[in-house]
Amino acid sequence: MTDYETYCKIKQMQNQQLRISQIAHSLGIDERTAKYWADQKTYHQRKATRRAGKLDPYKPRILELVEKHPYTSVQINRFLQQEGYQGGLTILKDFVRTVRPRKSNAFLTLSFAPGECAQVDWGQYGTIQVGSTRRRLSFFVMVLCYSRMMYLEFTVLEKMEQFLTCHQNAFEFFGAVPEAIMVDNLKCAVLKRLVGNAPVFNPKYLEFSSHYGFSIRACNVRKGNEKGRVENGVGYVKKNFLAGLEIPDFSMINPTSHTWLDQVANVRVHGTTHERPVDLFALEKPKLQPLPVMPYDIATPCPARANKCFRIELDSNRYSVPSEYAGARLTLKAYNDRICIYSKNNLIARHERSYDRNQDIENPDHPRALLQHRRKAKEQRLLMQFLKLSSKAEAYYGELANRRLNPKHHIRQIVALSEIYGAEKVARAIEDAFTFQAFSCEYIANILEQRERMRPQAAALHVTRRQDLLELDLPEPDLSIYDEQEEPKSKENRNGQE
Repeated sequence: MTDYETYCKIKQMQNQQLRISQIAHSLGIDERTAKYWADQKTYHQRKATRRAGKLDPYKPRILELVEKHPYTSVQINRFLQQEGYQGGLTILKDFVRTVRPRKSNAFLTLSFAPGECAQVDWGQYGTIQVGSTRRRLSFFVMVLCYSRMMYLEFTVLEKMEQFLTCHQNAFEFFGAVPEAIMVDNLKCAVLKRLVGNAPVFNPKYLEFSSHYGFSIRACNVRKGNEKGRVENGVGYVKKNFLAGLEIPDFSMINPTSHTWLDQVANVRVHGTTHERPVDLFALEKPKLQPLPVMPYDIATPCPARANKCFRIELDSNRYSVPSEYAGARLTLKAYNDRICIYSKNNLIARHERSYDRNQDIENPDHPRALLQHRRKAKEQRLLMQFLKLSSKAEAYYGELANRRLNPKHHIRQIVALSEIYGAEKVARAIEDAFTFQAFSCEYIANILEQRERMRPQAAALHVTRRQDLLELDLPEPDLSIYDEQEEPKSKENRNGQE
C-alpha cells in the first residue's frame, strides 16, 4: 500500500516534468501505481477488498469452542468438519493463534550466596569412535551457581560409577565442595518422586553426599528451569565447544575440553554477571567446604561368576581371572577407569576398563598355573613313552639323572628319534649305550646314524641266465707279443758275454 510520503514524492517529481516511467523507476514502484497517484489531487487510503474465505462462516463457532474448553486446533477442525467445513488445518491454526495467543511462562530469577549451591546435568552429542566401535557421546557439566565456574567431563556411559566419578573429579577441579548440589530426577540421584512427598534419593548417591558433606536438592518434576544455570551451560558447551569440532577418538576429547575450560569457558565475561567466572570463583572458594581426607569408593560390589575360560563379562567385554577361579562365584567392582575382581575380600584381578565392544582382556599371569599343569601332564606322557621303548629305559633315565644332566631334554630327543628311526632301532641303541656307558641323546643319535651308514659285504656275482655263458665269443689270443719281447733280451745277453 502506498503511503503519504510516496504520494508527496510522486507529486514533486510530476512538478519537475518527469515522465511516469521515470517516476516509477526512481521510486521502485509499478507505473500503474505511479500514474494513479499522479492523477489524484489529494491523498487518501485505498480500501482493500477482501474475498470471503472458507473459514469466515465458522469463526463464531470457533470462538464459542475456544471459550467453552481449551480445545486444540486438531479437535476444533474435527468438530468443524462434522458441520461441513472444507478448509485446511493451517488457516484454522492461524486463526486460533490470534484469538487464543500462546502464553509464555514467567520465571523468577534465583539468587545464590557464594558456596551455597552447584547444579549438575548430563548432555548428549552424537557418537564418537572408541577403539573399533562407536558409542554415544555424553558429557557431565557442573556449574557453581554464584560464580558460574564450570567443570566439564566426557563419558560414553551415564551409569552410577560415571556419575559419581564426574562428581569427584569436579570437586578436585574446584578444590572444594559446595553446600548443596541441585539435580533433576535422573535415576542415579532420585529413585521415586510422588506428589506431596519428599523425593526418595538413591542410597548410593545419598551415601556419597554424606561422605563429601553436601545436601541434595531435587528439582520438581518437569521443572528443568529450576536449574537454569547448568541448562545454559550444557547449551554453551554444544554451541561453543562441540559445534564443528572434529575428534577422531574418545581418548583425545577430555584433554581438549580441559584446555577449553581454562582458556575459554571460565575466563570469558559472563553474559549475566558481566564478570569472569574465574574472578568470582576467587571470592567464592573461601565459602566452599574442604575436601575429605579419603576419597569415596564409588564402585558398587555385585556378584559375578567366572566361566570355564576363567573370564567375567562386563558391557560385552571379557576380563580374565586366575585360571584356578574358573567357575567360581566372585565379586565385581566396576569403576569408571578400571575393573576390580575379588574372591572373599581378596583382590585377585585388576584390569583397565575398556569401552570398546567384544574385546578379550587377559592378564598374562592368569593362565600360568593352567599352563604349568598342562606342561607337567605333557612331561608325564613323554616319560611314559620313553619307558615303553626298552626294558632298560628306566635304568637309562636313572643314569641321566645321576650324571646331573637334564633328563627331560634327553628323553624328549630320544622319543623324537624313535619317531624317525623306529622304536626297535632306538631300543637296540639304548642297549648298546649301556655297553659303551654312553648316556646322552647325542650318543643315541650317533649310534643310530652309524648303523644307518653300514653296508653289507660284497658277495660273488651270480648270473641269473646261465645260457648266456654258452653264447660268449672270445677273440683268439695274440702270442706274437711274447716273441718280440724275447729277441731284445737274447741280444743283451750276448753283448754281455762278449
